[in-house]
Amino acid sequence: MTIEQITQLKHKMRQAGIQAVALNPSPNLAYLTGLHYHLMERPIVLVIPAEGDMIAILPEFEVGKLAVSQLDIRPFAYAENPAGWAGVFKNACQALGQQKPKIGVDPNHMRFLEYNYLQQGLPLAQFIPAGDLISSLRVHKDEKELFFMGKAAEIAQTAFNQSLAIIRPGISEIELAQELTIQILRAGSDNDSEFSAIIASGPNSANPHHTPSERKLQAGDALVIDWGAKYHGYYSDLTRNVHLGEPSEEYRQVYDTVLKANKAGRAAGAPGVSAGQVDQATRKVINDAGFGQWFTHRTGHGLGLEGHEPVYIFGENQEKLETGMVYTIEPGIYLPGKFGVRIEDDVVVIADGSLSLSNYSRDLIIL
Repeated sequence: MTIEQITQLKHKMRQAGIQAVALNPSPNLAYLTGLHYHLMERPIVLVIPAEGDMIAILPEFEVGKLAVSQLDIRPFAYAENPAGWAGVFKNACQALGQQKPKIGVDPNHMRFLEYNYLQQGLPLAQFIPAGDLISSLRVHKDEKELFFMGKAAEIAQTAFNQSLAIIRPGISEIELAQELTIQILRAGSDNDSEFSAIIASGPNSANPHHTPSERKLQAGDALVIDWGAKYHGYYSDLTRNVHLGEPSEEYRQVYDTVLKANKAGRAAGAPGVSAGQVDQATRKVINDAGFGQWFTHRTGHGLGLEGHEPVYIFGENQEKLETGMVYTIEPGIYLPGKFGVRIEDDVVVIADGSLSLSNYSRDLIIL
């Protein structure tokens, strides 16, 4: 599969007039090569030329990992003494055979460490952003990727269900977040997930990106729980709501509005529909109910090897949806000082519409 992806990328590079793409450890590198390196104090760069074989600049002890990939990658390895690193980068860059290449980098992942060594090795090169070239490949999930994402959703839902038993007045947001994390791992999530659960209780639930705190849950609290899992590198991202005791009429009205907006958003996606139209369909429900000013963020974001990636679901985005695109639908209403409600699902575009990868009940959970 990676050979096909590299071939597609090289075709796009030639169309864009780019002689090479340089990647450091990132989801993009993993997607294109199947190699999983992590960012550290030692620089690692993979250079993919539009013509010819790929080049990897990396520590000597990391060379063996290249055998995992089915691709032909020429290593340029360096020892532990940083004094020799610039020379290895220079030799690798000279092997490209280009004096003034146009090199694409991913602005969301390329660090100054690697960028600086590349500049030293190719002082006449022009570095340009090329993240869109790779994201245009990654945005279309194949059957295997969709299986992994469906499994990630199942794991997250199992973990959430197991965590419900400890939700009660007196435990803290942090304690609940810790329990949920443990259950996510027990249910089968990858152990290197960067996803941090949001546990927002009472007035904290009116903060969309609240960080779990020492606040203890109280009777009458509304809880927004935003969590996810990771399976074979692919993420799920869900949000459900819990209320400790019978909710007020105001809360019920807000919850029902968000539930309807979530349903409208999940139904709106289809091939040829713009991402903006999905946002507008979701937002219209909340606007019509009189809560528009309290829906303060976009409807959703793409999902895959990262928790946030293209396609982005906001009102002005004219990008057309295509089969295989996966994104979240997560409308919310946040009343400052009172409470918030958000309901989030993961949706994939299919031939005749869209399908939710997550199926945990969206009914309000009252404990």
